[in-house]
Amino acid sequence: MSKHHNYIAGEWTSSDEYQQNINPSNLSDVVGEYARADAAAAQRAVDAAAEAFAAWQHAGIQQRADILDKVGSAIIARKEELGRLLSREEGKTLAEGIGEANRAGQIFKFFAGEALRIQGEKLASVRPGIEIELTREPIGVVGIITPWNFPIAIPAWKIAPALAFGNCVVFKPADLVPGCGWAIAELLHEAGIPKGVFNLVMGRGSVVGQAMIRSPHVQAITFTGSVDTGRSIAVQCAQAGKKVQLEMGGKNPLVVLDDADLKVAVNCAIQGAFYSTGQRCTASSRLIVTEGIHDAFVAAMKEAMAKLVVGDALQPATQIGPAVDASQLEQDLRYTQIAGEEGAEIIGGQPVERDTKGYFLEPALFVGTHNGMRINREEIFGPSASVIQVKDYDEALTVANDTEFGLCSGICTQSLKYASHFKRNAQAGMVMVNLPTAGVDYHVPFGGRKGSSYGPREQGRYAAEFYTSVKTAYVAP
Repeated sequence: MSKHHNYIAGEWTSSDEYQQNINPSNLSDVVGEYARADAAAAQRAVDAAAEAFAAWQHAGIQQRADILDKVGSAIIARKEELGRLLSREEGKTLAEGIGEANRAGQIFKFFAGEALRIQGEKLASVRPGIEIELTREPIGVVGIITPWNFPIAIPAWKIAPALAFGNCVVFKPADLVPGCGWAIAELLHEAGIPKGVFNLVMGRGSVVGQAMIRSPHVQAITFTGSVDTGRSIAVQCAQAGKKVQLEMGGKNPLVVLDDADLKVAVNCAIQGAFYSTGQRCTASSRLIVTEGIHDAFVAAMKEAMAKLVVGDALQPATQIGPAVDASQLEQDLRYTQIAGEEGAEIIGGQPVERDTKGYFLEPALFVGTHNGMRINREEIFGPSASVIQVKDYDEALTVANDTEFGLCSGICTQSLKYASHFKRNAQAGMVMVNLPTAGVDYHVPFGGRKGSSYGPREQGRYAAEFYTSVKTAYVAP
């Protein structure tokens, strides 16, 4: 089996340790062996990036744009191959994997354009005869730490803007899913990225991530992952004076009002809560349903859930793939047990066996819950959702906002009045009306409020807020 090395200073660099990348749909299927870097290798990558920055920050914007566009085109051309790799290592269905790969290609191409659209301003001074120029400059070496649940899209929406705006990158993909990260490194290498501008160091966050955070040569850290890890990174970056961007957890509500189209509401709930095995920070984990539609909604959900196909991510009929690993499956089952202990009626949520050994689990619906239960306060990150019955819209909005998170919030209604009020008053960074909470475009801002996000938004032109520093220059005649 071929070994996949780290990519440091333009060279594929071997490691003392490699780990097997296992397919969660088929535990006998080894995707490949991938390097695990130590702290010294991570520091070499940081040093290479720091050395390359002097030239890269002044490189022509056309060079940056061309490289990113080549990578985007290559990803799109190979989306079936990369989507299959993604589905093998992470467990998304093949259709979802291909869709995510295509999105990653679109992100690279979008930021190829942004490299040519770096904007500034020229203003008059309050002092006669003096001109003021506002420009954006790259911040230096950016450390990128990404999660396992979107192994190609999230790296793309961090790496592409970092490079577009003239920064150098040290990238650590999630230890569970190094394959897609390695594929991005290979494509950047083939596209002609200069030596040291982009570096890939795979391995444990406690080793590689910490080396990046502690290095004085890293000016900024962008991280997507757990709340506890994100908060720890924020403290360390604050102490070191580093710029930091965090995307963490979610406990997203989907409000269903009495006037909702029942078919639309159930579709939003099924897709938002259970697709991608519920392993999305934007998943609809709290279904807040008004009393007039509650019973019909629960009955329709039961019927729809019974038709969902759980199985091998690579099989065409599969709609729900496996949990990513044994630990995540155990966590999902533990929360189902907690739901029962808290008095919820449990529909589904049991492990299932298939032709191959994998981490397969039925979607779970917890009925008869209230917002104070642990299952409605803590992020489960699996194919489960709770139904919370409320009296009316006002109570629904109060319950929706009663959470420490604030990533995404959704509502199903045919009322313009309630939809408009919800858009203004939902305490979330993103709001969906008659759409699943999970599912966002690549050219607009992504991010939340409260405990979900910290720092500037990701994606779209708002990415410039994190990846650049604003300089104000005064010019006298």
